[in-house]
Amino acid sequence: MNVGIINYGVGNLGSVYRALENLDVEPLLITNPEDVENCDSLILPGVGNFKECKTILDNKGWTTQIKEAALIKKKPILGICLGMQLLADYGYEGVLDNNSPTPGLGLISGEVVQMKSFGCKERVPHMGWNSIKITRKSNILDEIVDDTDFYFVHSYFFSVKNESDIHAITDYSIIFPAIVGKDNIWGTQFHPEKSSKAGFKILNNFIKLSKC
Repeated sequence: MNVGIINYGVGNLGSVYRALENLDVEPLLITNPEDVENCDSLILPGVGNFKECKTILDNKGWTTQIKEAALIKKKPILGICLGMQLLADYGYEGVLDNNSPTPGLGLISGEVVQMKSFGCKERVPHMGWNSIKITRKSNILDEIVDDTDFYFVHSYFFSVKNESDIHAITDYSIIFPAIVGKDNIWGTQFHPEKSSKAGFKILNNFIKLSKC
């Protein structure tokens, strides 16, 4: 099975790559959007700014290929951190006019908004270990229990439209989705590749889902 890591110039690809190798998977770092066709499943990492990253995806031809793979060919896809946020309909990070958000990939309904604007009283960016609460049982959470800690780094969060798409939440003075999922499309706000055994378990569960 080929797990493609989308290399569009952002994200800690080395950590994701090594994590998959530790799970006895031979990942593919794909730098050409057409190579999506050669992958059985996809991982979309992301670090930085929503608008800038989505612009890169658009300008380099990734957006069309990712949407076709996920929606038409039903290939499993996992977005990590900003990669999860890019699954949304819209994002407000990096825009000067809040009335004109940046369109996302539109794979899971919702928008990406600033934590402080929703009343977060803790230090932002949210950086460090935080526990999750499971809200919806799913195979990607196999052997993961409530209050398991994962590693987060973010200032914005994915405000998901449909509650059924939220599988786990985190409390950081505001409640936000930690894991989202719809059909073959998944996202984690935390970095599983930096979250020790529990994070590796999430990645392994995604790999198992990809084999189904």
